[in-house]
Amino acid sequence: MSVRFKLYGLLLLALLTTQGLRAQESLIPDISYPYLEKLIATAKKNYPEIKLRQAQVNLARAAYHQANVSWLDAFTASYIYSPKSSLNLIQPTIFNGYQLSVSINIGQFLAKPFASRGAKEAVRVAEFQQQEYNLTLEATVKRLYFQYLAAQADLRLRSGAIVDGQAAVKQLKYSFQKGETTFQVYNEALTSLYQQGGFKVTAELSMLTAKTNLEEVLGVKLEEVK
Repeated sequence: MSVRFKLYGLLLLALLTTQGLRAQESLIPDISYPYLEKLIATAKKNYPEIKLRQAQVNLARAAYHQANVSWLDAFTASYIYSPKSSLNLIQPTIFNGYQLSVSINIGQFLAKPFASRGAKEAVRVAEFQQQEYNLTLEATVKRLYFQYLAAQADLRLRSGAIVDGQAAVKQLKYSFQKGETTFQVYNEALTSLYQQGGFKVTAELSMLTAKTNLEEVLGVKLEEVK
């Protein structure tokens, strides 16, 4: 076997070994659960849907309190004033002065317990919907956070592959200039390096997209969450 092919084999083996080690990297060590809790708290504080759910709970509670005090709507109070000096021959009265009368609407009175119970259940429904959305938002933040970390890890791998490829191309160029390797081998290494550059651009786009998606839920820039 010629020296140039031995050299190319060693360079290729070194490149594959380095990339293999990089491929074994994991995003698990990048996960910070305290930071993740801060992200969830930030989303719950800023995301408009959370505020909407809280407003719905407040409205349901206000309707419940209104239903409780609306018992008085079934009662109607009135008064009659009969002066002592007057004489009513058509409807003679025994009592003079102010007279108070109270009437009750039986239908409204009987309907009030059902209205109050319905308003109470509406509060429970609004609270359950709020709790459900809180869980949904927590899961969304976690998923987007993990996607962002995965995109960062992929970008690191692509950047590392370019560094390795540049080193290999530099060495092959030197070998080519000395006549120790062929132009085809050198050209293939250049082509591979260009491809890695394209993969890095795609990884950068994925990372920025993942960051944007996470920030959309947070309501603030990721850098503002400390």
